[in-house]
Amino acid sequence: MDPSKIREIIVRFRILIIGRANAGKTTILRKVCNTQENPVIYNSDGEKIDPAVLSASRERGLHDIENEMVFQNNPGFIFHDSRGFEAGGESEFNMVKAFIADRSKERDIKKRLHVIWYCIPMDESARSFTQGEVKFFSQCDTGNIPVMVLFTKFDALYDVAFAQLRKEGTSRKDAKGLAPKRVEESFANGPQLKFLKNVQWPPKCHVCLPNMNLDDADCGLLMERTAGTLDNKVLTQLFVSTQQTNLALCMKYAVERTLMKLVDSAETTSNEGHEEAIGKLGTWFPHVWAR
Repeated sequence: MDPSKIREIIVRFRILIIGRANAGKTTILRKVCNTQENPVIYNSDGEKIDPAVLSASRERGLHDIENEMVFQNNPGFIFHDSRGFEAGGESEFNMVKAFIADRSKERDIKKRLHVIWYCIPMDESARSFTQGEVKFFSQCDTGNIPVMVLFTKFDALYDVAFAQLRKEGTSRKDAKGLAPKRVEESFANGPQLKFLKNVQWPPKCHVCLPNMNLDDADCGLLMERTAGTLDNKVLTQLFVSTQQTNLALCMKYAVERTLMKLVDSAETTSNEGHEEAIGKLGTWFPHVWAR
């Protein structure tokens, strides 16, 4: 597909985000879209939903996974939100499963689901998988839609490691610096990743997200890992060019996927060829304006 036609055909990148209550989903989405504002919610017909109506529905325990969340700061992303399955039990799980199945087979490419982010917070006392999460990875075949696990609030584990280091006699200053490394080493061989490796439907990858509530929090790794899970080159370009928080990622893919093919091309030896090459490279940076 001609890169310049990607946005005309697919238009926007669609993500389903799943997670328990207080898993940090909204915080992550705001960081991804580089905003502090709340998203605008649309129903499946594209009609804007009044926030008051939406709030009232939530109070009654109603939730529609078909609703689309769009942040005005980056309307290139469409997010669908699913509550953790512990909130809705069997019916919630079946609803999510049906939604994924329908969107994976959707004939209209604009409505297809492109990736799933499953958020699991690390600030829970047990830090273990809920029954609903076990059920998802054991029973939910997402087909060609890649699933990523996002271990949110990962910095909570730093506090645990810090306390352990202090008990071992490490100074407060050193313990603060050593805690993240200890967590990374122990988590790599911990029960969470061992579980995910042995489930029926394992995720394609995981990413640990600490301190996402801070103003200078970086979601660059999330962007990089998400791009890496996409097997479709067209979707990869759509995602990389849509995200606006990791310019280095745009540069990486522009060089590897486009520039390297143009370097030895005879088409780039003329002025017209130069302009065409610049245009092709520019498709990775649609949000950057040159003067």
